[in-house]
Amino acid sequence: MSSNCKFTKSFHSKTKYITFAGNKSESQMEKSGWAVIVNPKAGSGRGLADWPVISNAMFRSGLEFVCYFTEHKYHTVELTVSAVREGYRKIVAVGGDGTLHEVVNGIFLQQFVPSDAITIGVIPTGTGNDRARGAGLHTGYAGAIKALCECNTRLQDAGVAEYTESGVRHTRYIVNAAGAGFVALVNSKYNWLKDEGKRGRWLYKYSKIASLFRYRAGRYVIKADGRRVFKGRLFMASAGIGVYSGGGLIALPDALFDDSLFDLLVVRMTWRLRLMFLMKELQKGNGLKSSKVLRIKAAEIVIESYPGGKVELDGEALGFLPVKLQILPKALRFVELSTGGPHRPQ
Repeated sequence: MSSNCKFTKSFHSKTKYITFAGNKSESQMEKSGWAVIVNPKAGSGRGLADWPVISNAMFRSGLEFVCYFTEHKYHTVELTVSAVREGYRKIVAVGGDGTLHEVVNGIFLQQFVPSDAITIGVIPTGTGNDRARGAGLHTGYAGAIKALCECNTRLQDAGVAEYTESGVRHTRYIVNAAGAGFVALVNSKYNWLKDEGKRGRWLYKYSKIASLFRYRAGRYVIKADGRRVFKGRLFMASAGIGVYSGGGLIALPDALFDDSLFDLLVVRMTWRLRLMFLMKELQKGNGLKSSKVLRIKAAEIVIESYPGGKVELDGEALGFLPVKLQILPKALRFVELSTGGPHRPQ
């Protein structure tokens, strides 16, 4: 980045952003620079607190970018569509899994270019950062920014989810994982606490503990590629594209971002003490050989329950079962580390 960079302040959808244009005109930058969408509430306010550090590091690295701050739920979707309409083909999500989820949904919602024509970068500032963790981008801002500078990209799968909310069928896109049972209850509790204005790193752990004792197992039916693979009382089910879910849980260690399949983990209901031990083992990537665990790969998954249970998509509790998940092979283009490939837990 040249030392005579100019700073211009603009407005879009009543949202302030700053343009870092270097020696190029703004019209040129709109074609080649990055649109950076920052969730200031991510990570209990870490998105806002750490933005000066992140933006200075990006500036010193020579990156050209325009910054948008989100102001409300689903604003990220709107900003993503607007950025693409204005000519940006490289978008960075600064936030957690929920922020990235909304960026991806904005990319699929826009009608200007194919989804794989847009390059997605991630600077994780959220609580879980499961997709970033799976790509090895969670160890610090320097590595994520270096990846943006090198801009090595890789196509990865996405998922499309059909579920029910307020009696109406909805469609959303997922980039990492979807869950039902205990994991959906945890995310519902966590999102509710955040909406109530609660903040703190303890919030997700508290939601896990509270949900473990509140959870009542319903009866579930799960189909994979049209074949029934589970019927009975369920503790949790996680269908994913990435290795991690639930804030660092290594639920799907064999998952690949680009194999055109979901990895499905099903945990049958059992004693709570045994479940506590199993959850600790899954946190370390163990416990997958338990008789209470079922693992499957499939391109289409349907989860039903009685009574109707909640569903979470990329850490966001969005609606209720039944949910139908279908894979979209290599539909998204992500920046990756120069070492390549998804991160593998050790």
